[in-house]
Amino acid sequence: MSIHSARREQRHLAWNKSILPVARIKSGETVSLDCPDASNGQINPASTDTTLGSLVFSHLDGVNGPVYVEGAQPGDTLQVDVLSVETGVWGWTALIPGFGLLADEFPKPELKLWTLDKEVGFAWFDEAKGIKIPLRPFAGEMGVARGVKSPDSKTPAPYNTGGNIDTKHLTVGSTLFLPVEVEGALFWTGDGHAAQGDGGECCSAIETPMRATMRLTVRKDRPYTRTPHFSTKLSDNNEEYYCTTGVDSDMRTATRSAVRYMIDYLCAEHGLERSEAYMLCSVAGDLRMHEVVDMPNYVVGLMMPQSIFGGSS
Repeated sequence: MSIHSARREQRHLAWNKSILPVARIKSGETVSLDCPDASNGQINPASTDTTLGSLVFSHLDGVNGPVYVEGAQPGDTLQVDVLSVETGVWGWTALIPGFGLLADEFPKPELKLWTLDKEVGFAWFDEAKGIKIPLRPFAGEMGVARGVKSPDSKTPAPYNTGGNIDTKHLTVGSTLFLPVEVEGALFWTGDGHAAQGDGGECCSAIETPMRATMRLTVRKDRPYTRTPHFSTKLSDNNEEYYCTTGVDSDMRTATRSAVRYMIDYLCAEHGLERSEAYMLCSVAGDLRMHEVVDMPNYVVGLMMPQSIFGGSS
């Protein structure tokens, strides 16, 4: 099967459907994208706190692509299988003035540089105090072009078509489902993270360059995919989950959407009545805040354990 690639310089700063694709692939083929860190190279291993004062915000969160997938049409779903994510050997976390959930309480710039020990799979937060962070790399940005006419869908925000969804569960082995709004889907990725907590970076993740390899497949059988959905296995309990999301500037609206879309999924895939699906969401689903810092939108997920569908014992 063909493996396609996109270079690091083939990146953009908006989900604009008018941008020409850097590659055209057939459904089911694989693409590898080489992506800079979220600062687009403005931060490097020699940077200091003072570097943060000169960041050009309009250059942050670039995404590489787009990749045109043959056969994708509006109303379809693009299935994204995450095959590999290779980070750099370094990363950074920062308190950037004016950015973050508690930006008003932390106005002073502060930069933390990390050494990523990929062989042992962790990075030291503070070696003297014995605090280390397991590395679970993933792409913070994965999305397709929006069907809206406006070209101003900037990359730092999440949308119903994906984007800066910053969801830590989209590691290698996970599958993301995105609603297609334009011909060819036009897929981008970027914003490599070596590790991040659930909730999408109170200030920033361990930001790092990455090379991500993904298989892109057009699905014609998922009309209920209206926001990013994904399937993943959690490392803490080895449980497989299916997750629906709600994306909105209002947290309650996003939460209601996540539940509503899970009901749609349960009815379509498991043959439940809507009232049954709603009750199942209440007794078995886990609501999580996946992304809370990249305005104007929040991403809320409802995660459903798949072991409950194992049949009679």
